Amino acid sequence: MNRDELNERLISETCVLENPLIRSAFLKVDRADFVGLDYKVEAYEDYALPIGFGQTISQPTTVAFMLELLDAKEGDRVLDIGAGSAWTSVLLAKIVGEKGSVLGLEIVPELLSIGKENVAKYGLKQLKLEMAEKSVGKPGLTFDRILVSASSEELPENILPQLNNGGNLVLPIKDSIWKIWKDDDGNIESKEYPGFSFVPLK
Repeated sequence: MNRDELNERLISETCVLENPLIRSAFLKVDRADFVGLDYKVEAYEDYALPIGFGQTISQPTTVAFMLELLDAKEGDRVLDIGAGSAWTSVLLAKIVGEKGSVLGLEIVPELLSIGKENVAKYGLKQLKLEMAEKSVGKPGLTFDRILVSASSEELPENILPQLNNGGNLVLPIKDSIWKIWKDDDGNIESKEYPGFSFVPLK
Protein backbone atom coordinates (compact mmCIF):
# COMPACT_ATOMS: atom_id res chain seq x y z
CA MET A 1 0.00 0.00 0.00
CA ASN A 2 0.96 3.62 -0.40
CA ARG A 3 0.25 6.37 2.12
CA ASP A 4 -3.09 7.39 0.62
CA GLU A 5 -4.26 3.77 0.41
CA LEU A 6 -3.36 3.19 4.07
CA ASN A 7 -5.29 6.24 5.24
CA GLU A 8 -8.26 5.37 3.03
CA ARG A 9 -8.32 1.85 4.46
CA LEU A 10 -8.18 3.17 8.02
CA ILE A 11 -11.02 5.59 7.31
CA SER A 12 -13.34 3.41 5.23
CA GLU A 13 -12.67 -0.20 6.22
CA THR A 14 -11.56 -0.33 9.85
CA CYS A 15 -13.67 2.55 11.25
CA VAL A 16 -10.85 3.67 13.56
CA LEU A 17 -10.49 7.24 12.29
CA GLU A 18 -13.89 8.66 13.21
CA ASN A 19 -12.49 11.52 15.30
CA PRO A 20 -11.70 14.42 12.92
CA LEU A 21 -8.66 15.54 14.96
CA ILE A 22 -7.13 12.06 14.75
CA ARG A 23 -8.00 11.70 11.08
CA SER A 24 -6.34 15.04 10.33
CA ALA A 25 -3.22 14.01 12.26
CA PHE A 26 -2.92 10.76 10.29
CA LEU A 27 -3.19 12.68 7.04
CA LYS A 28 -0.47 15.15 8.10
CA VAL A 29 2.03 12.78 9.74
CA ASP A 30 3.88 10.33 7.48
CA ARG A 31 4.59 6.95 9.13
CA ALA A 32 7.55 6.52 6.77
CA ASP A 33 9.34 9.28 8.69
CA PHE A 34 9.43 7.02 11.76
CA VAL A 35 10.71 3.69 10.39
CA GLY A 36 14.26 2.69 9.52
CA LEU A 37 15.61 2.65 5.98
CA ASP A 38 15.27 -1.13 5.78
CA TYR A 39 11.52 -0.86 6.31
CA LYS A 40 10.60 2.21 4.25
CA VAL A 41 8.92 0.04 1.61
CA GLU A 42 6.68 -1.41 4.32
CA ALA A 43 5.87 1.85 6.06
CA TYR A 44 2.27 1.91 4.82
CA GLU A 45 1.43 -1.71 5.58
CA ASP A 46 -1.00 -2.27 8.41
CA TYR A 47 1.28 -4.20 10.75
CA ALA A 48 3.93 -3.48 13.36
CA LEU A 49 7.53 -2.98 12.21
CA PRO A 50 10.85 -3.31 14.06
CA ILE A 51 12.58 -0.03 14.96
CA GLY A 52 15.58 -1.65 16.64
CA PHE A 53 16.60 -2.46 20.21
CA GLY A 54 13.80 -4.99 20.56
CA GLN A 55 11.11 -2.35 20.01
CA THR A 56 8.47 -1.84 17.32
CA ILE A 57 6.39 0.88 15.74
CA SER A 58 2.84 -0.28 16.28
CA GLN A 59 0.29 -1.31 13.65
CA PRO A 60 -1.54 1.75 12.26
CA THR A 61 -4.96 0.27 13.05
CA THR A 62 -3.92 -0.30 16.66
CA VAL A 63 -2.49 3.20 17.05
CA ALA A 64 -5.63 4.76 15.58
CA PHE A 65 -7.82 2.64 17.87
CA MET A 66 -5.85 3.65 20.96
CA LEU A 67 -5.96 7.32 19.99
CA GLU A 68 -9.73 7.10 19.53
CA LEU A 69 -10.02 5.66 23.04
CA LEU A 70 -7.68 8.33 24.41
CA ASP A 71 -9.86 11.07 22.87
CA ALA A 72 -7.34 13.88 23.27
CA LYS A 73 -8.66 17.38 22.68
CA GLU A 74 -7.07 20.59 21.46
CA GLY A 75 -5.22 22.19 24.36
CA ASP A 76 -4.81 18.95 26.33
CA ARG A 77 -1.68 18.09 28.29
CA VAL A 78 -0.64 14.58 27.19
CA LEU A 79 1.93 12.05 28.40
CA ASP A 80 3.16 9.47 25.86
CA ILE A 81 4.97 6.59 27.60
CA GLY A 82 7.10 4.42 25.33
CA ALA A 83 7.50 6.99 22.58
CA GLY A 84 9.85 4.82 20.50
CA SER A 85 10.62 6.55 17.21
CA ALA A 86 8.07 9.26 18.18
CA TRP A 87 5.27 8.51 15.71
CA THR A 88 2.55 8.53 18.37
CA SER A 89 4.09 11.59 20.03
CA VAL A 90 3.95 13.58 16.80
CA LEU A 91 0.39 12.41 16.08
CA LEU A 92 -0.63 13.54 19.57
CA ALA A 93 1.11 16.89 19.14
CA LYS A 94 -0.88 17.49 15.97
CA ILE A 95 -4.08 16.55 17.78
CA VAL A 96 -3.61 18.85 20.80
CA GLY A 97 -2.28 21.72 18.70
CA GLU A 98 -0.13 24.65 19.74
CA LYS A 99 -2.23 25.33 22.85
CA GLY A 100 -1.63 21.81 24.14
CA SER A 101 1.52 19.94 25.11
CA VAL A 102 2.91 16.44 24.69
CA LEU A 103 5.68 14.89 26.74
CA GLY A 104 7.08 11.70 25.21
CA LEU A 105 9.14 9.35 27.36
CA GLU A 106 11.48 6.66 26.00
CA ILE A 107 13.72 4.37 28.05
CA VAL A 108 16.11 3.28 25.25
CA PRO A 109 18.70 6.07 24.76
CA GLU A 110 19.32 5.22 21.10
CA LEU A 111 15.62 5.34 20.31
CA LEU A 112 15.28 8.63 22.17
CA SER A 113 17.93 10.11 19.84
CA ILE A 114 16.16 8.71 16.79
CA GLY A 115 12.85 10.06 18.07
CA LYS A 116 14.27 13.54 18.54
CA GLU A 117 15.60 13.49 14.97
CA ASN A 118 12.16 12.48 13.71
CA VAL A 119 10.39 15.17 15.76
CA ALA A 120 12.72 17.80 14.29
CA LYS A 121 11.20 17.08 10.85
CA TYR A 122 7.89 18.52 12.07
CA GLY A 123 8.94 21.57 14.11
CA LEU A 124 6.42 21.06 16.90
CA LYS A 125 7.10 23.40 19.81
CA GLN A 126 4.37 21.72 21.87
CA LEU A 127 6.23 18.38 21.84
CA LYS A 128 9.13 17.40 24.08
CA LEU A 129 10.91 14.04 24.31
CA GLU A 130 12.74 12.95 27.44
CA MET A 131 14.51 9.91 28.83
CA ALA A 132 12.11 7.77 30.86
CA GLU A 133 12.83 7.25 34.53
CA LYS A 134 12.65 3.93 36.38
CA SER A 135 9.19 4.70 37.73
CA VAL A 136 6.43 4.65 35.12
CA GLY A 137 5.46 8.06 33.78
CA LYS A 138 6.38 11.37 35.33
CA PRO A 139 5.52 11.26 39.04
CA GLY A 140 4.74 14.67 40.47
CA LEU A 141 3.14 15.93 37.24
CA THR A 142 -0.42 15.44 36.02
CA PHE A 143 -1.90 15.10 32.57
CA ASP A 144 -5.29 15.20 30.84
CA ARG A 145 -4.47 12.15 28.76
CA ILE A 146 -1.88 9.38 29.20
CA LEU A 147 -0.98 6.88 26.46
CA VAL A 148 1.20 3.84 27.13
CA SER A 149 2.52 1.89 24.15
CA ALA A 150 4.09 -1.13 25.86
CA SER A 151 2.40 -3.89 27.81
CA SER A 152 2.63 -4.53 31.55
CA GLU A 153 1.39 -7.48 33.60
CA GLU A 154 -0.82 -5.21 35.70
CA LEU A 155 -1.78 -1.56 36.00
CA PRO A 156 1.30 0.38 37.18
CA GLU A 157 0.24 1.56 40.63
CA ASN A 158 1.84 4.99 40.43
CA ILE A 159 0.23 6.04 37.16
CA LEU A 160 -3.31 6.93 38.26
CA PRO A 161 -2.19 9.89 40.43
CA GLN A 162 -0.68 11.35 37.24
CA LEU A 163 -4.10 11.48 35.55
CA ASN A 164 -6.25 14.57 36.03
CA ASN A 165 -9.92 14.32 36.94
CA GLY A 166 -11.90 14.04 33.72
CA GLY A 167 -8.90 12.43 32.03
CA ASN A 168 -8.32 9.22 30.06
CA LEU A 169 -5.54 6.65 30.33
CA VAL A 170 -5.08 4.08 27.54
CA LEU A 171 -2.59 1.26 28.00
CA PRO A 172 -1.97 -2.41 27.22
CA ILE A 173 -2.16 -4.87 30.12
CA LYS A 174 -1.09 -8.37 29.06
CA ASP A 175 -2.93 -8.96 25.74
CA SER A 176 -5.66 -6.36 26.16
CA ILE A 177 -5.96 -2.64 25.65
CA TRP A 178 -7.59 -0.89 28.61
CA LYS A 179 -9.26 2.48 28.74
CA ILE A 180 -9.26 3.86 32.28
CA TRP A 181 -10.84 7.17 33.06
CA LYS A 182 -11.49 9.47 35.99
CA ASP A 183 -14.74 11.33 36.28
CA ASP A 184 -14.82 14.91 37.48
CA ASP A 185 -14.91 13.69 41.09
CA GLY A 186 -11.89 11.42 40.65
CA ASN A 187 -13.82 8.14 40.54
CA ILE A 188 -12.19 5.45 38.38
CA GLU A 189 -13.90 3.47 35.63
CA SER A 190 -12.41 1.11 33.08
CA LYS A 191 -13.12 -0.99 30.02
CA GLU A 192 -11.11 -3.85 28.52
CA TYR A 193 -10.54 -4.51 24.80
CA PRO A 194 -8.87 -7.95 24.40
CA GLY A 195 -6.93 -9.45 21.51
CA PHE A 196 -3.77 -7.35 21.07
CA SER A 197 -0.01 -7.87 21.31
CA PHE A 198 2.65 -5.39 22.45
CA VAL A 199 6.30 -5.38 23.45
CA PRO A 200 6.72 -5.44 27.24
CA LEU A 201 7.01 -2.27 29.29
CA LYS A 202 10.55 -1.93 30.69
